[in-house]
Amino acid sequence: MNPQCARCGKIVYPIEKVNCLDKFWHKACFHCEVCKMTLNMKNYKGYDKKPYCNSHYPKQSFTSVADTPENLRLKQQTELQSQVTYKKDFEMNKGRGFSVVADTPEMQRIKKTQDQISNIKYHEEFEKSKRSTGAADGQRRDSQDGAPYGGAQDFQQPSEGYRAVQQSPAPAAQQQQHHHPPQSYGNTEPPPSSAPRAAPPSGKRYRAVYDYVAADEDEVSFQDGDLIVDVQQIDEGWMFGTVERSGERGMLPANYVEAM
Repeated sequence: MNPQCARCGKIVYPIEKVNCLDKFWHKACFHCEVCKMTLNMKNYKGYDKKPYCNSHYPKQSFTSVADTPENLRLKQQTELQSQVTYKKDFEMNKGRGFSVVADTPEMQRIKKTQDQISNIKYHEEFEKSKRSTGAADGQRRDSQDGAPYGGAQDFQQPSEGYRAVQQSPAPAAQQQQHHHPPQSYGNTEPPPSSAPRAAPPSGKRYRAVYDYVAADEDEVSFQDGDLIVDVQQIDEGWMFGTVERSGERGMLPANYVEAM
């Protein structure tokens, strides 16, 4: 029994039968649904079991998903699962090394804040060391100013043992020397002072290996070969000391000097 045509509904005989898209067609009835162009088995395109030409073949497009309560619930559940997976991976990889942090605006802001905090701490340490050094220099100057010719407040009373020795009778030879004062020949130098001399500067000594020009008012300049005395370490990159050649005191980079 001959089947019917899917287009016109008439009987299709074997000589003019086209079997395509699970249907039977007359050769003349097998044409595009839009432009009615006659098609064959080589140039047709099927969509929803209907023939189309290449130009009028329906284009598939994606549809947007509405923000319904169910879709919002699924979205939130997916985000929670993603957080659980992230934390699990983080715990597994913790301690295996550092990863490269992306240079995002948020990371740039955090880096800038850390730099400001580091700069504030640096200046606080510098002011503390400057005050402590100034107090030590003031005590050293006071001890030097009141050494041999200081005021009445710097005079110390002799001890009891010293007065007893001074009051004891001196030998005859010494008494004769007291009766005959020594003669002076020209200009004589004053007797050496018995006061203790100022102690040399404490701290470590370093030698400059490069020339350095101060970039800030709290820094010092020096040349290759200069001696840096009374050096105090502030951090890994900076020191505080005095250039022996110029007498200037301030901050200096640690990688420009070497210990002696």
